[in-house]
Amino acid sequence: MKDAEFELVLDRVMGAPREAVWRCWTDPHLLEQWFCPRPWHVTDAVLELRPGGQFSTVMHGPDGEEFPTMGVFLEVVEGRKLVSTDAFTPGWRPAGKPFMASEAVLDDAGEGRTRYIARAMHWNAETLKEHEAMGFHEGWGRAADQLEALAKSL
Repeated sequence: MKDAEFELVLDRVMGAPREAVWRCWTDPHLLEQWFCPRPWHVTDAVLELRPGGQFSTVMHGPDGEEFPTMGVFLEVVEGRKLVSTDAFTPGWRPAGKPFMASEAVLDDAGEGRTRYIARAMHWNAETLKEHEAMGFHEGWGRAADQLEALAKSL
């Protein structure tokens, strides 16, 4: 599939089974262990796995920074796909200035491996460039490394 105009994409094969990667995405305790590239970390993860269900975290930086994020799931395909956005909060309330919608797709890659595709889908070039400048490729890549290591350990 061709990338959309305002998408940033991470596409890799992980050395862990799809079920374990899914578990790391959908268990709040596990998500908190990998979701931000270290030395950042996440707390207070809420994952209501249904369209309109809450997806929220608090990201903590090494210098005491705190960034709460609140959004909702748009689509949940058990074991295979999660789509969320910060454009809405629970109850389908507009969230103000949306930053992106995100999609995580998991497919079996044979031999206990998982093809993992993560997309950050932005509304315009300005937010896409802002996300790139924040370190999308390095940050999401390091978080995916942490996801893979945790999934392998399960």
